[in-house]
Amino acid sequence: MTKGPVLIDLEDEPAQAPNVADAPPVPDTVAPLPQGQAMQIAARLASRKPSRIARLFWGCALALTGAVVSVAAWDFAVSLIARLPVLGWAVTVLMGLVLVLLAIMSLREVAAFGRLGRIDGLRRRADAALAENDLAQARRLIGELTNLYRGREETRWGRDRLAERQEEAFDATTLLSLAEDTLLSPLDAAASREVEAAARQVATVTALVPLALADVAAALTANLRMIRRVAEIYGGRSGLLGSWRLTRAVLSHLVATGAVAVGDDLLEPVLGGSILSKLSRRFGEGLVNGALSARVGVAAMEVCRPLPFSDNRKPSVRRIVKQSLTGLLSRDT
Repeated sequence: MTKGPVLIDLEDEPAQAPNVADAPPVPDTVAPLPQGQAMQIAARLASRKPSRIARLFWGCALALTGAVVSVAAWDFAVSLIARLPVLGWAVTVLMGLVLVLLAIMSLREVAAFGRLGRIDGLRRRADAALAENDLAQARRLIGELTNLYRGREETRWGRDRLAERQEEAFDATTLLSLAEDTLLSPLDAAASREVEAAARQVATVTALVPLALADVAAALTANLRMIRRVAEIYGGRSGLLGSWRLTRAVLSHLVATGAVAVGDDLLEPVLGGSILSKLSRRFGEGLVNGALSARVGVAAMEVCRPLPFSDNRKPSVRRIVKQSLTGLLSRDT
């Protein structure tokens, strides 16, 4: 038996311990911030312009459907009159009444387009008067604006105040600013409340309804209603087709400028830091969709208003977001 330590020589060198610095970095598992997918999808759907082939197809399909329905209704009425004269004539009268109502609805749509065109014309002329500092044109514009709101009780004080002080203005900028401060001030406040209510509704529905595409439908419906109400407040009451055309104009502008692609920049100043990463994904999406709805509402105010906003009266999107989301999220969240 061998006594003492035994030394064993190894032919290969011992393996070195792995270096921690050589390990690959741990992948970032932080979920991306909400981007307001519902509002982005709704905006793209509403602003998408159909192709010529699609417009031709739907036009031909509508014409064919109308012809088929008209011939079928005529044959039905004639055969019914032959079999049951009293009932047949009653049905014929109802059909005539439907046609009369359809004609009245068509006239209302035409009138709605006319009102929207009138508002748009006033705004373009106001831009021209401000650019050229044309006081005479501004005075004519003020006269048309006063006539536009003559039947509105909420503008009575503003109309009287404007009539008293408009002679004190010696340039177009001062005169139009006076009209903003007196005549349009209550209308701006009412339009801002409509935008706040729509943003709050979109945020709540998106956060609480987990159904697929339900948030898109809710966002699109709420924004359609909001744009129509804003147009009515400023005097451009629109029908169904007018509201859709106005909505497309507003959302197309926002999509073209990329304004519906960002919402976190509006929420960080309101919530006191990037708090969206600490919220649930669904609730964060609701807040971003609400903020984007507020941005759509401000764009609708700019489009529907008969006078352009001056620098000191232009509505702040962040202020509207703060007002509309008050109560949905506290500072201590």
